[in-house]
Amino acid sequence: MLYPGSFDPFHLGHLDVAAQAASVFGRVVIAVMHNPEKSAGMFSIEERVQLAKDSTAHLAGVTVEAHAGLAIDAAKKTGATCIVKSLRSATDFDVESQMAHTNYTVSGVRTMVLFALPEHAYISSRFVREIAHYGGDASAMVPAPVAKALASRARR
Repeated sequence: MLYPGSFDPFHLGHLDVAAQAASVFGRVVIAVMHNPEKSAGMFSIEERVQLAKDSTAHLAGVTVEAHAGLAIDAAKKTGATCIVKSLRSATDFDVESQMAHTNYTVSGVRTMVLFALPEHAYISSRFVREIAHYGGDASAMVPAPVAKALASRARR
């Protein structure tokens, strides 16, 4: 099972979905994806990998790796036959269903959908970045290692 995303930063919704996937599938590779087409994010890919590792250290069967390119290529490299995604809204459904059908058509890799707990469904990395950018406290939305990194970044 591959759980791909930019995870910039990794938040409680991501952690929730990773924990669910690990409990259902036993083995989950969190693929922190690098997209050179996107502008520089809050954290480097190395920092994002480390923050995801630190945030999921307590979850058996979860590993974290950096990948570039397509999620289906990362799935093949890791031996995953399925991608897990999370949906928060109808907008997510539209985007992710198109991606799932495309991925299956070109690679045979299937997509499974998990829903974050309702208390995490509103969280997005974009909101966390915006709150942090303006000096706000996003610690209720992120695991402790990420909260520490955000606070450290704010002091710079």
